[in-house]
Amino acid sequence: MNYETTVSLDDKSKKPEVKKEVKIFDQKPTAAFIGASWTALLIGMTSYCIGLWNSDMLLNEKGYYFTILLFGLFSVISVQKAVRDKLEDIPVTEIYYSISWFTTVTSIVLLVIGLWNADLLLSEKGFYGMSFLLSLFSAIAVQKNTRDVQYIDRSIDDDK
Repeated sequence: MNYETTVSLDDKSKKPEVKKEVKIFDQKPTAAFIGASWTALLIGMTSYCIGLWNSDMLLNEKGYYFTILLFGLFSVISVQKAVRDKLEDIPVTEIYYSISWFTTVTSIVLLVIGLWNADLLLSEKGFYGMSFLLSLFSAIAVQKNTRDVQYIDRSIDDDK
């Protein structure tokens, strides 16, 4: 026979409450990493623009590739901001988050389509592709570093 009461069953079924540990981010990016991120961004953007300046493309083609660079940089910064806002429990609408990702992918696809159809040497196509991706990646790193420093500075100010 089972002589257990419902009270004892309820006590056994309860699991001990585990408090969720809040992780505190308190380490700023190093000056070396911040400098490397900015340097990579400037090298990527400058190389891409110098390549456009020295190319034998028509002005409208140069404008197309330059606009894609600006569009891509804005898009990846927007994605990083949306991702970081979500991480910090700052409300981000799904439409903004989705559009940010869509425009990032679109900028890369537009560059690939443009280079695929361009009358350029394969080495030139590779140069534009790599300098574009270097610029996008380093823009994300610069934005992340900026947010990290601001977040930690804000946390320190709140603690005072």
